[in-house]
Amino acid sequence: MMIKVLVVDDEPQLLRALRINLTARKYDVVTAIDGTSALAIAARTLPDLVVLDLGLPDLDGAEVIKGLRGWTEVPIVVLSGRADASDKVEALDAGADDYLTKPFSMEELLARLRVARRHADRNAPRTAVQRIGDFDVDVASHTVTRVPEAAETVPPTVHLTPTEWGIVEVLLKNAGRLVSARQLLTEVWGHGYENDTAAAAVPLHEAAAQAGAGALAPGAPADGAGHGVPVPALIRPAETGRPRDIR
Repeated sequence: MMIKVLVVDDEPQLLRALRINLTARKYDVVTAIDGTSALAIAARTLPDLVVLDLGLPDLDGAEVIKGLRGWTEVPIVVLSGRADASDKVEALDAGADDYLTKPFSMEELLARLRVARRHADRNAPRTAVQRIGDFDVDVASHTVTRVPEAAETVPPTVHLTPTEWGIVEVLLKNAGRLVSARQLLTEVWGHGYENDTAAAAVPLHEAAAQAGAGALAPGAPADGAGHGVPVPALIRPAETGRPRDIR
């Protein structure tokens, strides 16, 4: 079975060269020229690897990484002309697995792709849409819709704020595991908020009110003393994910 690689770059000549070289080495190559189409193509084609430029015309590459990490652990190798350490740190912190600067050697890129593939999570393939209780949660498009068989009393859609989406994605990533308040606060709100255990209460309860549920879920957040935080059924852990940009 051929390994599918999504290559994202806005330079047509480089994109063509990467397609030719990777195809010659038996990779199945799909391409995108901007961040928006990259996220849509990834959700549709479920690539095994992603090669990503940071300087895209519509979204910064770090935003694309965060968008992908909202629902998939696909290995991401950044291929960028940005050589500053701060750019590398930002991309790696966002969820990239490796970082290669331009100009680059094709043989080195291929070696890094092989390493990334070896380190990849080999669990069941991820999907952007998760069935959670009475809802289908699409973490790629950030939509929550009622499943057809749900009762009429269940809201047809649930609108979540960026912060609430961040919480959802952290819980999806930690399926079946207890999420501490410190971990939740660090991943959603960032460093410096890990001791502000009250910060998560409002968005959790707002999401619960919209979903019409408020039961304590398995793997739900716990405060510093280990006490569970009420979490709506909508955001019970199911698969994987990482928070996107949070307001």
